[in-house]
Amino acid sequence: MSATTHAYLARPGRPAVVARTLDELTGPTTGIVELPVRLMWSSERAFDLADPDELLWMYENVLRETTRVEDLRELIHGGTLRRLWPLLNLPRGVRLAWEGRHRSLRPA
Repeated sequence: MSATTHAYLARPGRPAVVARTLDELTGPTTGIVELPVRLMWSSERAFDLADPDELLWMYENVLRETTRVEDLRELIHGGTLRRLWPLLNLPRGVRLAWEGRHRSLRPA
């Protein structure tokens, strides 16, 4: 079941999608990840998770573009998300939706 937060938008007309728990986010932590076209329209959709810049870029794209909680579960790792959260450049609606559900992501 999706935990979509309709009060916040990822962009006009697109609600931010938020996982119910961070523990359900079991995406990869190593290797190369290729995003599906629905999440990244560029021909360069492969991200090396060992590269800090590519890791940030991948997470930003998934969190901003997804319309399915399944994408979050498959592509995002909860512990990595916690670590990267302060560094991610996200639309205000996405940030507010995630911080509203997950207090541990809020700034101290």
